[in-house]
Amino acid sequence: MQLPANLPLTIALIALGGVGGLLAQLFRLPLPFLLGSLFATALVAILANNKLPENYGFPTSVRVPFIALIGAVIGAQVTLELVLSLHALLPSMLAIVLFVILAQALNYGIFRRIGGYDGPTAFYSGAPGGLIESITLGEASGADARILVTQQFLRIIWVLTLVPLGLSLYLGYPVGSSSGLSLGGGAVNALNYPQAALIVLFGIVGGKAMRLPAWQLTGALAVSAGFALMGLPLRLPDWLIFAAQVVVGTSLGMRFAGMNTALLLKGAWLSALSVSGMFVLGGLIAYALLGLTDQAYEVLFITFAPGGVNEMALVALSLGANPAFVTLHHIFRIIVTVLMLGFASKHIAGAN
Repeated sequence: MQLPANLPLTIALIALGGVGGLLAQLFRLPLPFLLGSLFATALVAILANNKLPENYGFPTSVRVPFIALIGAVIGAQVTLELVLSLHALLPSMLAIVLFVILAQALNYGIFRRIGGYDGPTAFYSGAPGGLIESITLGEASGADARILVTQQFLRIIWVLTLVPLGLSLYLGYPVGSSSGLSLGGGAVNALNYPQAALIVLFGIVGGKAMRLPAWQLTGALAVSAGFALMGLPLRLPDWLIFAAQVVVGTSLGMRFAGMNTALLLKGAWLSALSVSGMFVLGGLIAYALLGLTDQAYEVLFITFAPGGVNEMALVALSLGANPAFVTLHHIFRIIVTVLMLGFASKHIAGAN
């Protein structure tokens, strides 16, 4: 097996991310290992980009197994009770469709009217999910790829930063490891480690082969859920889950490398406006669902927070909520968004 290029640099960046995570935990920040590693490496990516190798990117071969590991932990939370209650999710699933349509319209107005972007760039920058799909379809429709990458990535960063902070203020304690909550799910035995390796391996291979949405996460989630439903739920130590957060946070932080400063600043405030609008929209929909579901308001809120699937699942884990419920809705949000983008791209292509 070929080792990733610039492996010593990647290891050093992960170590730096780990230090950032420990400092964030020291200051009792929410999701410290994820956010601390992200901010520590983002500083390097922005301030020392000229010191990095040309076109350096965090290796996918390093990132994917750790995302799959997070998926495996989420899948272990799937219970027969959750499966039997899927029919009760109809109101919240329909609400996801409404959220996607309204969020897309809101974001288009922000990026087109306030940001001054051209039509295709504003439309695909405003997609509330499907980062890769929105960039791919947007480029094919004539959108500015630099702006698309910046806006879609900043959407995830703002959500990932603001949701844990906001929930910490709302709940009165920091969510994540700094609150003392164990994410591993119970006692660990020696067999859990080879079990985790098998789940990650089959999840990555199967998820990619079946072209699942967010396959890096959902493949392992599905395999792990199968084990859980057979009475063999995966249990892992907290340190391993924190290590996975550090790797994911480091890879996110390095996405800032090479970004144009002026574009980044403009994108940041436009994205903050967009995300704030989606928070209000999602918060209102979550409140309307309180009488129709048995979920707490904070769980419903993060269900409509337009961040990455694995990051929002980690927030759900840190709350002690069932992350499978949250993850299922976020996957559905991405599917609805991608279908909408696909329809729009055909319409745009037919109009040209």
